[in-house]
Amino acid sequence: MNRIFVDVREPEEYDKSHVDGAINIPPQQIMDGAKKLANTPKDTEIVLYCISGSRSNVSMNILKSLGFTNVINGINEQQVKARYLKNS
Repeated sequence: MNRIFVDVREPEEYDKSHVDGAINIPPQQIMDGAKKLANTPKDTEIVLYCISGSRSNVSMNILKSLGFTNVINGINEQQVKARYLKNS
């Protein structure tokens, strides 16, 4: 299964720490059409996270409105690592 991790925090936050392999798309870029995901199939599993789950929840709803069908709010970096990267 194809899965993409998207850190929706600001670049300064992403630079401090992030899930290995995650791409950084802040909320403003998602609101502007999520151009970094332009070539991503709409059914790809996209796991979003931030600090508290608030920005990732808003971003999830925007991506759904853009036609993405498999978007998950992973809440924060620690929860994403625990749920999806247990063996790393």
